[in-house]
Amino acid sequence: MIRVQQLKLPVGHTREELEQALFRELGIPGKNVRSWSIQKQSLDARKRPISYVYTLDAEVSGEEQVLKKRNRGKLSREEKKNYRFPGPGNVPLKHPPVIAGSGPAGLFCGLMLARAGYRPILLERGETAKRRKETVEHFWKTGELEKNSNVQFGEGGAGTFSDGKLNTLVKDPAGRNRLVLETFVEAGAPEEILYQNKPHLGTDLLIEIVENIRREILSLGGQVWFQSCMTEILVEHGRVRGVQVCQKEENKEREIFLETEALVLAVGHSARDTFAMLERLKVPMEPKAFAVGVRIEHPQRMINRSQYGTDYPRELPAAAYKLTRKVSLDRGVYSFCMCPGGYVVNASSEEGRLAVNGMSYQARDGHNANSAMIVTVRPEDFGGGGVLSGVSFQRSLEKAAFRAGGGCIPVQLLSDFCQGVNSRILGEVEPCMKGAWSFGDVRGIFPEHLAEALKEGILGCGKILPGFDRGDAVLSGVESRTSSPVRILRNAEMESSISGLYPCGEGAGYAGGITSAAMDGVRAAEALAGKYRPC
Repeated sequence: MIRVQQLKLPVGHTREELEQALFRELGIPGKNVRSWSIQKQSLDARKRPISYVYTLDAEVSGEEQVLKKRNRGKLSREEKKNYRFPGPGNVPLKHPPVIAGSGPAGLFCGLMLARAGYRPILLERGETAKRRKETVEHFWKTGELEKNSNVQFGEGGAGTFSDGKLNTLVKDPAGRNRLVLETFVEAGAPEEILYQNKPHLGTDLLIEIVENIRREILSLGGQVWFQSCMTEILVEHGRVRGVQVCQKEENKEREIFLETEALVLAVGHSARDTFAMLERLKVPMEPKAFAVGVRIEHPQRMINRSQYGTDYPRELPAAAYKLTRKVSLDRGVYSFCMCPGGYVVNASSEEGRLAVNGMSYQARDGHNANSAMIVTVRPEDFGGGGVLSGVSFQRSLEKAAFRAGGGCIPVQLLSDFCQGVNSRILGEVEPCMKGAWSFGDVRGIFPEHLAEALKEGILGCGKILPGFDRGDAVLSGVESRTSSPVRILRNAEMESSISGLYPCGEGAGYAGGITSAAMDGVRAAEALAGKYRPC
């Protein structure tokens, strides 16, 4: 296999033109190329004309001769690496493994175990993705919150109602990243996610994809229990023995005890009741730094012009940005979860508290671009309230946000945020939001030192991206669920000091997005399978 790198073509090119460029780079006729595939596609907007840059793999006749004759700077030999799931361990399981949570970590852990014959049982406190979509949309229209099925909880996890980014910075010599992307494609995702530099799946596609993954788990003998919340873990002599489950059926609740020797915790970053239960059981945990801030909205056309130029080709995708700014008090303010052509959504999961997030559909065709502008907070900022002090800090901000907006998403123009006055009218930027909004004191949600840091950072980013600091940019809050406020400790074998307990994913503090959480779920499945053999 020959890998060809740095192959540039202008925006708007055809697949045939890409193929002909490959043949020219290889220096051989097309009949000598048995097959070829795109491995990476990225957009280079630094120079005009804007171009796509490709990495391609090709199987050719006379590979050695081609490599000797051509430019070795662009051509190299590439050995295809296939992911391998480990064989079963020696410890016998008497009962199927249980996975708490069906977000990316739980789904992929369950899928890998199901493919290996372990017949896992997935517990999900929320609803199926399609029913959850209806429940969430009802909440956005009416404000009536379902505490166990919302933007944070339900099949697919919090990532289902997000921009659906699939890029990750996690190093991946084992091939788990490729496995995750290929699984998404098998479940209905477009093939382009396998090679795009920054792939994403909008909420509209993710719903069907996660349901298809669930269907494969079921077809392989696994089970998925919906509206089934794990409320207790039975631990005897330092080992997991089972879980207590509260299951809701037709507005009735029943308690079920489920025996298991292997429990995967894939509960997500908002499972605050589960964190409290784990603290009570003395499961080793520690508070973890995370970040809080606001959502900021600008017209997408402004971002496009800034990134692509005023005469950019209209077939280009909605432009993204990534910004960071060092501010006083030795803190950094940076953009997070940027949503081109997206929406700000009410992402609350508790009554009387309000959190926001960003979401995009696959087309990314909304009028506004939005991102979180956030500042890191550390355990020393929480006031020393123990392992769950971060949770308490999040809740205090969310309570202030709920009050600021009268139960709606509080909105404040950037100029008014800087001056500390409530907004009364909008400028040119109209909010693109899912859920009701109202003007409110967004600045007042935060301790003053954090509010000043956000102000300084956002204004400073205007020097990097022209117009970012425009006075009528719309701010909303509070962005408080950027990552888990705790880390559930585990050893090199992915196991807690409680034998049979496997914390994984974003909620356990080991991932930061859909793909990294899914990869960590795969790792948990590998660790479990490496120790136990199926029952």
